[in-house]
Amino acid sequence: MTMQGTSGEDRIELNKDESRVVKLRARKLLFSLIRPIRRRLIVSFTLVILSQAFRVVGPALIAYGIDTALPQAIRSELTPLYLVVGGYLFAALATTSLIYSFLKFSARTNQNVMFDLRQRLFVHSQRLSLEFHETYTSGRVIARQTSDLDAIKELLDTGGNEMIAGIFFMTFTGAALLALDPGSFGILLFSFIPLWFLTRWFQKNTKLRYRQTRVASARLIVKFVETMTGIRAVKAFRKEKDNESEYAGYTEDYRSVNAKVIQIFGIYDPGLTMIGTVTVAFILLFGGFRVIDGSLGIGILTAAILYARRFFDPMEGLAMFYNAYQSASSALEKISGVLEEEESVPEPEHPTKLSNATGHLSFDDVEFHYSNGKTVLPGFNLDIPAGQTIALVGTTGAGKSTLAKLVSRLYDPSAGRLTLDGIDLRNLSNLQLRRAIVMVTQEAYLFSGSVAENIALGKPDATMDEIEAAAKAVGVHEFILSMPDGYNTDVNKRGGRVSAGQRQLISFARAFIADPAVLILDEATASLDIPSERLVQQGLKTLLKGRTSIIIAHRLSTVSIADRVLVMEHGQIIEDDAPAALIAGTGKFARMHAAWRASLV
Repeated sequence: MTMQGTSGEDRIELNKDESRVVKLRARKLLFSLIRPIRRRLIVSFTLVILSQAFRVVGPALIAYGIDTALPQAIRSELTPLYLVVGGYLFAALATTSLIYSFLKFSARTNQNVMFDLRQRLFVHSQRLSLEFHETYTSGRVIARQTSDLDAIKELLDTGGNEMIAGIFFMTFTGAALLALDPGSFGILLFSFIPLWFLTRWFQKNTKLRYRQTRVASARLIVKFVETMTGIRAVKAFRKEKDNESEYAGYTEDYRSVNAKVIQIFGIYDPGLTMIGTVTVAFILLFGGFRVIDGSLGIGILTAAILYARRFFDPMEGLAMFYNAYQSASSALEKISGVLEEEESVPEPEHPTKLSNATGHLSFDDVEFHYSNGKTVLPGFNLDIPAGQTIALVGTTGAGKSTLAKLVSRLYDPSAGRLTLDGIDLRNLSNLQLRRAIVMVTQEAYLFSGSVAENIALGKPDATMDEIEAAAKAVGVHEFILSMPDGYNTDVNKRGGRVSAGQRQLISFARAFIADPAVLILDEATASLDIPSERLVQQGLKTLLKGRTSIIIAHRLSTVSIADRVLVMEHGQIIEDDAPAALIAGTGKFARMHAAWRASLV
């Protein structure tokens, strides 16, 4: 796999080619989010155009009222004045109603976009391969789902609305000033020169700073998640002080970067105010001379000043939008990186039907290497008849767990074929595969919920009788009954109310109720103490009976129940026979068994 999301967009500096690729990728994601809501966007634009058009009418009505309606009112002709006042109130009411409708409608639209993006990210992250999750740390994935999505939400909820309304307001204000007094509009147009230089400076300086804030924020989240996830190791090795110092460094980096962003705004905002003030002053000076010589009405000068002053009002909002835009743009780049990751174990387009699986497994010239190029299995061949229990033993890194992950299709072979009942695993649907092959790992993860719900993960439609039967089969029924609410006891997050060994026993019951054709136990008894292991031995025999089983274990007591032992070394099988036969020999397994027996004395 390419691992696109783990490199470019997580660095502060990108070269031109990388930057172009990342921007195109983010733009592609943005368009895919906009496409389904095109009609809603058209309605939103219509509402904001009308609201800003009515909003700009006010100063023009004031100009007409001062220069025309008031002189007529002095002559007792009050109708024009009433019309001006009525028109002004109507424009204000229309502006308020349209802005309310726009904000309400756009809020719904924004929520739909966020729902779509949040759901896409969650669903896609689940589908990505185990290799992705082993490389892309959980903290970074969480940062994508939290701070990055929040940055986009902030842009949509506030910055986006302010930007759209501000642009239309400035456009209509400039057009109204041009129609009312071209001379004043010329002065306003001249103010664009210092405004352009100031804004360009602002953009250049904030672009890098906001990328730095996203990276600094992600580092904080990653460190926090890693510390809390590994809190037992932190406590065991007394890492609190070191972590405190390291986290303080990340916090200081984040504070420092945000302080620099605030400094940039500290220059930009006063600069905008100064440009606006100077522009209004020149319009007043230029208009005042024309009022004196009678070529300009006081009402028009008043309206021109109002338009010029109002023209700069949205600029601060636009600056805030650019603030949110920089943050959201960086976040969108990172999210698009995750969404661009390809599944290394994709669902087949036309899956082969598998019915009544027997569990016959065959490795035909299977090779496997990770994306970093490290080869684990070089040309591996193995045939496992249906119903046979094999045990894999060997030193760490021999390829045992990789073999198990290939059988459960957490990975696909880099070359060769791995078949179940003669069918390549890559041609089986995920649903068929999960029904036929179940893997129990050392972690024995329990989800929040009751004990019964965790066992039923192996068979979602299981009855309570079936759940209890599975628990009895692996010897965990009595323990469950001793819990506060029996099978309804909430195990809490990560099985907080049960010990590691008890979690493992519950995971055995989950595997038993699934009734797979192939069962894989990857160091599944490693967390059991000796009494618990002896207790589960009979349950294991029940669990393994009648199905193809692969046991990976360092404890040779578990290996003894296998029909066949495979000793692996550097991705190859160096010994293959029944346990008793290997123990009686002089090979590596015999030496391992002798050492294990000696350790029990």
